[in-house]
Order: sequence, then C-alpha cells, then structure tokens
Amino acid sequence: MAIKKTTKKSNTNSGDHPAEYFVKKFWKIFGIGFASIFLFFLLASWGVFGRMPDFEQLENPDSNVATEIISEDGQTIGKFYLENRTPVKYADLPKSLVDALIATEDERFFEHSGIDTRGTLRAMVTLGGSGGASTITQQLAKNLFHGEGSRFFLFRIVQKAKEWIIATKLERQYTKEEIIAMYFNTVDFVNNAVGIRSASKIYFGKEPKNLKVEEAAVLVGMLKNPSLYNPMKEKRKEKVLARRNTVLSQMVKYGKLDESTKEKLAAQPIVTDYNPESHNEGVATYFREYLRDYMKKWVKDNPKDDGSEYDIYRDGLKIYTTIDSKMQQYAEEAVQEHLANLQEEFFIQQKKNTNAPFVNISKAETDKILDRAMRNSERWRIMTDEGKDEDEIIASFKVKTDMRVFTWKGERDTVMTPIDSIRYYKHFLQTGVMSMNPIDGHVKAWVGGINYKHFQYDHVQQGARQVGSTFKPFVYAAAIEQLHLSPCDTVVDAPFSMPKGKYGIDADWNPQNSNGQFMGPITLKKALANSVNTISAKLIDRVGPKAVVDLTHKLGVESKIPEQPSIALGAVDITVSDMVAAYSTFANQGVYVKPIVISKIEDKNGVLLFQSKMETKDVMSKDIAYAIIKLLEGVTESGSGARLKWGGAGGSGYNRMTGYPYKIVNPVAGKTGTTQNQSDGWFIGMVPNLATGVWVGNEDRSAHFKGLIYGQGATMALPIFGLFMKKCYADDTIEYKISERPFERPANLSIKVDCAKPVVKDTTASDTLNVDMTGFDF
Repeated sequence: MAIKKTTKKSNTNSGDHPAEYFVKKFWKIFGIGFASIFLFFLLASWGVFGRMPDFEQLENPDSNVATEIISEDGQTIGKFYLENRTPVKYADLPKSLVDALIATEDERFFEHSGIDTRGTLRAMVTLGGSGGASTITQQLAKNLFHGEGSRFFLFRIVQKAKEWIIATKLERQYTKEEIIAMYFNTVDFVNNAVGIRSASKIYFGKEPKNLKVEEAAVLVGMLKNPSLYNPMKEKRKEKVLARRNTVLSQMVKYGKLDESTKEKLAAQPIVTDYNPESHNEGVATYFREYLRDYMKKWVKDNPKDDGSEYDIYRDGLKIYTTIDSKMQQYAEEAVQEHLANLQEEFFIQQKKNTNAPFVNISKAETDKILDRAMRNSERWRIMTDEGKDEDEIIASFKVKTDMRVFTWKGERDTVMTPIDSIRYYKHFLQTGVMSMNPIDGHVKAWVGGINYKHFQYDHVQQGARQVGSTFKPFVYAAAIEQLHLSPCDTVVDAPFSMPKGKYGIDADWNPQNSNGQFMGPITLKKALANSVNTISAKLIDRVGPKAVVDLTHKLGVESKIPEQPSIALGAVDITVSDMVAAYSTFANQGVYVKPIVISKIEDKNGVLLFQSKMETKDVMSKDIAYAIIKLLEGVTESGSGARLKWGGAGGSGYNRMTGYPYKIVNPVAGKTGTTQNQSDGWFIGMVPNLATGVWVGNEDRSAHFKGLIYGQGATMALPIFGLFMKKCYADDTIEYKISERPFERPANLSIKVDCAKPVVKDTTASDTLNVDMTGFDF
C-alpha cells in the first residue's frame, strides 16, 4: 500500500515567494493606513468632525480684543474688555522674547511649515516623554479656533488633526513673524492678562519692547502652564524661578544666550512690578466709568457700515482721550495725601458724637438716611433678585458678617453688621476734582471720588453739590458788565436788608458775614478776596437775580438755578465739571469752551471713526473776563486762598495739615467756597492754561465738620489743588506744560484793575464812579 504524502497548505499564493508575499502584505496595510489617514484628514478639512475656519476667518481670526483708553501723552490708562487683550506687532517684541520662545517651545520654527515632523515622530516613539510635538503654529491654531484640548482621547485626536490642517493654512497665510506676534497675542497669562502686552504691563509695568531678558524668560516660562508658573503666587516662587532658569538654559543651548550671562541672570531673584488691570482698579477709574457710559451711547449713534453696533468689549477700539496720565496720577496722589490726613481728624472729632457721623439731626432723620442707603445697596438688590421679602432683607442687615472694608491704610478684614458698615462709610469725606485747559477744553485730570471699588458715585459729573462762595464771581461779573464797575471801586461792608416781596422773596432777607463782623469801606477786589456776603447781596440787589442766572447759564452751567437773591451766597447745586468750565471762560478771555474728554476714536485697524470738535461761544468781553481774573487773583494774594503763596495748609491750630510747602509764586486766580454747616468745601484755581476745581464733603450734608477751622473750603479743598499744582510744576517730563506766566492783559483795557492805592469815595461824590450808586454805601 502506498503511503500518501501530505504537505501543509501554504498561505502564500501559488506563484509567490514567501518574502515577496510579506512585502506585498506590508504595502497593502501601509496603503490602507495611509489612505485612512489621508481620508481622515480630508474629512476633517471638509468639516465632517466639526466646523473648520474658512479663508475669511483665517484672514481675520475672531478674538476678543479689548478697547484701549489712551491718554494724551500716549499711555494706556484703562481698557474695556471681556478678555484683557491688546494686540502688538512683531516689531514691538524684543529679540530676547522671541529667542526665548523659539528655544523653549519650537527650536525648528523657522524650518518647518507648521508641523515639525521630527518632533512629531519623537513624541510618537516616546509617547510624549521627551517633549511635545506641537509647534508654535499649532498652538496658535488651538488658541484661535478651539482653545483648551479635550481630555477624551478620540476627541483629542480629532482636535490634533484639525490643528495640523489649520497650522498648514496659517503658514501659507502669514509670515513667520506674523505667526509669532499672533501667538503672543492669544496666550492667557492669567490675572486678567491676555496677550503679551497685557502680561508685560501687569507683571512688570512696562511695554513688551522694554522687557529685560530675565523678565522675558519668566513670561515664556508661563506658557507651559500659566497658572502653575504664575509669578504672583508666593507658594510657587521656587517653581517659577526654576522654570525661568530652564528657559534661560534653553536659550544657551540654541545659541541665543552665552553661558556667563545666563549664570548671572539665573542667580537673580524674580522681581515683578504688579499692576493689576481691572475695572475697579488702576488710574482714572471714575473717568473710565464715565467714558464707558459715553461709549454705550456713542455706539448706538455711530453704527458700523453694515448697521451693527460696535462692541466696546470685543472690537478693539482705540479711544484717544485728553487726559494727561501724569497729571491724572498727581491729582489722585494729591487727593490721597490730603484726605487721608483730613479723614483722621474727622474720625477724632466724631468720637464723642453718639450719632456719628451726623450732626444736629434727629434719630428719625438718621434712620431715614440709613434706610435709603440700605435700599440702594448691592446687598438689597441681590436679595430682591433672589425673591427675598422686605422683612427678611432688613433683618439680614442686622446680622454680623465677615467683610472687607476700605481704610486709607488699605483694605481691612473685619466683622460688623451691614447696617453698621453703611454708617461707617458715611464717615468718609468724598471729593471731586477736574482739571482742564480753558483754551481748547481738553480735560487733563478727572478724580470722581476717593476709591471707585468702594464708592462708585462720581462727584465730578454725576453729582451736583452746593457751591457756596464759588458762585460769587458770577454775581460780580454780572455787576461789572451791567453797572460798569471795576475791581478797584469801593463799597461799604455794612448790615444789609432786602425787604419782603422784592424779587419775590417771602420774608425780609438779612445776609450775615461768616464772622459776624463788617469791614467798612473796601474795594470789590478785597470784598471778593474775603468772600464778604453783604457785598454780594448788594450787587445782586442792583442787577437782579435773573441777570445773574442768565449769565451763569451762558457760562455753561446746566443746573436749574432759582431766580432768588440767596443765590448770591451760593445756595445753588452745580457739578464740578460745570463749575470748572464756567471759570475757564474767565481765563479764556470771555469765550466759553465746552469740556472735551475724547480727541478721537479709531477701530482696531486704525481707521478714524470720530474726531472731536471744539464747541465755543462768546459770553463776555475780554475786559470783563480779565477784571474777574484780577478779582480772583486777589483771593490768592491776600484773601482766603493766600495759603497757596505762603505754604501753610490749615487754619489756626490745624497742625495735622501743616507742612505742605505749596509756595506757588506765579499768579493764580482762584476762589474758595464753604456752604452752610461746612457741608461742602470748594476751591477753584486757575493759571492761564489750566483751570482746576476741587470739591470735598461727606456723601450726606448732615455729616460734616462742626467748625470752620477744618470745614472751610480753604482747609478741605484748597490743599488738594496746592499739592496737585506743586507736583505738576515739579515734573519737567509732563508733556503738557502748565503756565507760570501772568494772565494776558487785553490791549487798551477799559476797566481799572490795578488797585495798589484804593480810594474811598466821599458819599457826596458818588457821581465820580459814572454809575447809578443808589443802594450802595460809601
């Protein structure tokens, strides 16, 4: 029997050699794999796995760009933003920053076309153990079009594929330099610092181009994990330092830094200059909030070409303001230096007041003030929105709560009831300060209060307060215009009475001087310098209240003013901004100029959207305006504002405020103002090209100093003006040069203003004044 021989059936095709079979098998699998990958990327590029950016989006990547508020001297003083991002160009980046980025994140950046093949293969082989595969361009793609990577593996693969596709498109669309700039502009460095410019300003207080090598290394080091390597976290200082030094080592490795320099820099500690940027902090907070409201109205009146509104938080507008950043800084410093001291005295005086800080009001009146404040509070609004009933809300104001409160020495953590915190905040003296150029109306400084985070009411433009004796120059101006008086004419300071019924008054009016005394025959210049009430009353009696009201409105004051004689003593509520503009008319030779805060607005591409224009009107002759200036100079030469010249800052016994050496030697025209019960203190001062108004007082008129030593305008408000001017004069780097020259005297001046030798006219020679003197005492 024959034995049948069997053999194992080969898996190879009958004619193939085994080696050839496996080669074919390999290429078949490779081809299928390659085709699958190609198809995967093709489907991704078609948007099958999610929308991909089109050409227009690549050309104009959609990102939230902050609106920038720029001062007249070119400084960014604030922003409006959802993300605090202000783009910079490649030319604005220092070489050390670019070198640090490439050495640390993508050493072959200038060699690849968006995808680093070597880096990708290395990451695949080591599973990321020896470095990531993402190029700077891929990171840019991620930042622009989908943000944080998914933690789900399959989704992350899809995202990675999209990053590759977008990266290659970006490389075709932009230059390498543009990609670097775009990348730096998209990174979130935490602490409201989106983009390199914000990060540089917030962490180091400077523009990116001024960054030192070691500072650039800190910011590049943050790219790996901004939260982990945040230089402001005290507990992470060592990690941040080690990361910075790693960046410096990478720069040495790739020839961007020599070893000796690296060793010196690595030995240095990290030194930051932290400047947080938020809506509640920074410079010119009250002005920025005013500007925000202004812009909300402006965008409605100035739509885009397609009819849509500009978004001040996303569209990257550039608002060029008239504010001078240094003058703004000095105004805020003057407020802080003076009111911190004055507030201390106020607290001392209130220690024995059982109803502090309120003076001479009943418990019912106090309860009414506190109840109104309670109902206007944020706590009340929030609890109302939550559906809480009124009794429950009121009860919550009597429960002790952990809170952080404002003090002039910094915020302090404490425990108190919300109603007690309201009373505590009522103690604080508030202020409004505005400074403007009388010639062109450009506002140079704007301080609406003492701390925007805790006190958000703007006392420059939002709140009108009683102006006291600062109203008197308007009365004098009307009298000089209508009665043809001069500052050198003499009147008698003596008791004065206006009978019931005149000008509609319902009782006899008997104005008294603040000191209860009378000076006898004095010039108008001396009368205004010493703020003599009876003289102002006599003047308004002669010209009539209506003439004064009409003139005041011509001077730009928008407040409603009653046509009553009592306005001569300042029983009128007017804003700081209106008072400064009105006084500026005197300095501008009788021409009123409406205040301007914005010079121009541009879009993010630099296209001009708005250009300001001066609004002016002639109010009075040059001669009359100059006569008022000479009257106001008398106030600072020998009157209530004289301390500007000799350097003191308070009245008798006011030792807390002494030591401010103002000593302004050049001519200054100004006027103090103090209202009834010392509820408001004013000073408005002018040099030829700058008018500044200062108001100081408590939020409620019933909270105030008890006496004139501390409560008069010369003590409450004038020192802020003096400190502000002193600081401005001392800084030669301020671009806006404040005049130290006298006010310009009109040619052929028709009004006598030089009163070196005042002559008291005899009562029998009243006709020598060439004016109807009925009603005047000589």
